[in-house]
Amino acid sequence: ALIVILTLLEVSLSFDNAVVNASVLKDMDEKWQGYFLTWGILIAVFGMRLVFPIAIVAVTADLNPFAVIDLALDEPELYSVALSDSHVQVTSFGSMFLLLTFLKFHFDEGKTVHWVEIIEERLVAIGKLESVEIVIAILVLISFQSVLPEEHRIDSLIYGLSGIVLFVSVDSVSNLINPTTTGAITRNGVMGFIYLEILDASFSFDG
Repeated sequence: ALIVILTLLEVSLSFDNAVVNASVLKDMDEKWQGYFLTWGILIAVFGMRLVFPIAIVAVTADLNPFAVIDLALDEPELYSVALSDSHVQVTSFGSMFLLLTFLKFHFDEGKTVHWVEIIEERLVAIGKLESVEIVIAILVLISFQSVLPEEHRIDSLIYGLSGIVLFVSVDSVSNLINPTTTGAITRNGVMGFIYLEILDASFSFDG
């Protein structure tokens, strides 16, 4: 039963990741599409799923990376405990970045294709409010502090706010470098590549 649940979770996150990536890739030129589909996916799969967890354990447990690799191979139970100890920081960062990606999509004034029109048309109207998605993300982050143990609240706030700051930074720089006549963001070139890498990282963090 646990294997089935984990498989469904992994598949659903992968589907979401693929849809979001495709929505950004369609606006990129062929050269950068090729870069992302080769180097980008290599970084996302091996970097985020293999290297990053080892780096997290090395930092949080104050161990040499090679010692962490030995721990993962020889004592997986201890490695799992060390990795789980950092779940608040990782999920706070990744979830805030993904939440803003979701809100930015639904609050986009230029959005014309709606799956559930009665809901999404109202969300687009709300999107006319300045920085409404950032306000919502911060309110969500603050509201979740009440259900966290007190010792995790500071870490959750710091890493959650870091995810928000990173999203706003990448989003703003993308708009500065590649503005369109409608004011929408065209993510292309280096910024598009970086944006997709951060998206992939966020999905991998949550996974």
